[in-house]
Amino acid sequence: MTINKAACIGGGVIGAGWVARLALNGIDVAIYDPDPEADRKVGEVLKGARRAYRKMLPDGLPKEGRITYAKTIAEAVADADLVQESVPERLELKHRVLAEIDAHAPSSAIVGSSTSGIKPTDMAVAMKQHPERLVVAHPFNPVYLLPLVEIVGGEQTWPEAIELAREHYAGIGMKPVVIRKEIEAFVGDRLLEAMWREALWLIKDGICTVEELDDIMRYSFGLRWAQMGMFQVYRIAGGEAGMRHFMAQFGPCLSWPWTKLMDVPEFNDELVDLIATQSDDQSDHWSIRELEKIRDDNLVAIMEALGKQNKGKGWGAGELHNDYTKKLSKLARKPKASKAAEKARATKPKKADKAKKK
Repeated sequence: MTINKAACIGGGVIGAGWVARLALNGIDVAIYDPDPEADRKVGEVLKGARRAYRKMLPDGLPKEGRITYAKTIAEAVADADLVQESVPERLELKHRVLAEIDAHAPSSAIVGSSTSGIKPTDMAVAMKQHPERLVVAHPFNPVYLLPLVEIVGGEQTWPEAIELAREHYAGIGMKPVVIRKEIEAFVGDRLLEAMWREALWLIKDGICTVEELDDIMRYSFGLRWAQMGMFQVYRIAGGEAGMRHFMAQFGPCLSWPWTKLMDVPEFNDELVDLIATQSDDQSDHWSIRELEKIRDDNLVAIMEALGKQNKGKGWGAGELHNDYTKKLSKLARKPKASKAAEKARATKPKKADKAKKK
């Protein structure tokens, strides 16, 4: 299923990442964000995304989709096939925004929320016309490079909407994973939250610094996780007997008092100062934009390295990376449509809207 036009409501870090991925796939994007600096902020993310994509596609990028800034949500979502909501994580704000999207977007449009943890059922109550087309479409930063998107349906979401959403996101080079049950924070953030809580305890208790903790992750299991997930890694750790042996050997450790995962350290100024000071010591000699470039270069290099594995077919994210860059290269070679054809496409009414008028 092709996305001809998308709307991005919210142009923060995640919203801008969606704009970049969509536009770099040749899709026209309308943005609504009341922040007077939205144009500059989105532009900075686009600049970094273009730089990363040039590393992936040295022979040239596809023609970018047209990016426009709308004055209202209604203007942004008009004629959109996909509406991506990425406003801050406040339920009352989500309700106001989704109600307006629902009132003005074509009935055929999929509405995806970038929420990190709010259940779609709790958000859909604000949608009085078409709550059945709302899905959570939770990405990971940077959206324009990391391919995973968690798709979660609510109680009112139609299975057809989930399937169409899966097709939409797969069509822009992503790896959609449909979450089987609706829970807060879904799967990715549940795992990250567990590690984040334990990390805060380790720093608070003086066991290590933030830099030492990051080094422990990036020089060990972080490398393993870049190409295999937790269970496949542990299957190998079980030796020739596989996962059963691993579970028998290490399962009893679950009852040992190693972690504080169920406890939360008091979130006070002292803890914030401790973490922030150590973080400044670790990274303050790089600007955020410099760190973004380093991160993007590393991600491209890792995915390209994985793409060379499995006799050139690629492994994990590398296999998807190979398919994605081939698709983008094909788009880059596609003849440009004439201005008249683009105008005709932009003004052509959709079938669903024709039906409405009747």
